[in-house]
Amino acid sequence: MNQSAASAVSETSPSFGLRVEEVTRSFGSTKALDRVSLDVPSKSIFGLVGPNGAGKTTLFSIIAGFLKPDGGKIDILEGLLPESPDLLGRVSILPQDALFDRNLSILDQLVFYRRLQGGSRRAARDEVADALTRVGLGSYLERGVSVLSHGMAKRLGIAQAFLGSPELIFLDEPTAGLDPRNAKRIREVIDDLSQHSTVVVSSHNLFELEDLCDHVGILDRGQVKAVGTLEAIMSDRRRIELEFATALTEEDLDAYRSISTVAAAELIAGRRYHLNLSDSADPAEAIAEVLELTLKRSLTPKSFREGSSLEEIFLELTEESPS
Repeated sequence: MNQSAASAVSETSPSFGLRVEEVTRSFGSTKALDRVSLDVPSKSIFGLVGPNGAGKTTLFSIIAGFLKPDGGKIDILEGLLPESPDLLGRVSILPQDALFDRNLSILDQLVFYRRLQGGSRRAARDEVADALTRVGLGSYLERGVSVLSHGMAKRLGIAQAFLGSPELIFLDEPTAGLDPRNAKRIREVIDDLSQHSTVVVSSHNLFELEDLCDHVGILDRGQVKAVGTLEAIMSDRRRIELEFATALTEEDLDAYRSISTVAAAELIAGRRYHLNLSDSADPAEAIAEVLELTLKRSLTPKSFREGSSLEEIFLELTEESPS
């Protein structure tokens, strides 16, 4: 390869905020992580999902340097190991239930955390005030944590997580316990963070992740079941989803079933319908036929999507935990 060609490959190759390579970890006879590999592209919002016991917490703990893997490698910000002192202030982790001192004011606590990374008290105070305003807690600057509700304490943890503009941020269930308005506010903050940071979000709210993330990894029993762009994972299914303002008649469903490329048509929930394509169907041809029939029957879908929802894919790829 000549020098100019090599340069072009380097310039177009994706950069990564986090790379996990063949990581394993066992606790006694239980294998929590089994050769886990995934890449988190720089400045992406990466959703890490899995059932309880899938290995997400173990993986987070290894990335944070709290646990050592039995094998494999963690590469953070393209070249740094979890224990590297060069990561100070560049990586931030928000656990699901972050705890704060109830005897100190919110301002004093966050200023203390920020100054651990360096800088003056005045600069830290200004940054803390801005962070609290962004999560809707600007008026609580001088107050104690004891006056905060569970949802407000959750927003306080979010504010702490992005102090210092870290390059890699881990958020565990960031909107759990929040009302819809404040959950929306936090999603907007996370979206804004991705302009200059890589954000990894672990959550059981798959509908929320579907709207928020651009990449996703699905873990189950310590193994990666799927990883990649959200678009690729959701479209890699032979299914079309249609939603209508009014319910379809049985005659309408029979008409869809009569299409040669459609193997089955069924009501899923509400007024949402799935058309499963036959194994031999060409997806592009099937979409054209479905749209043609929809127009012919004067049906007006509220939404039309090729592929499955993230929840459906999650349920297909993960095993049901024993009760």
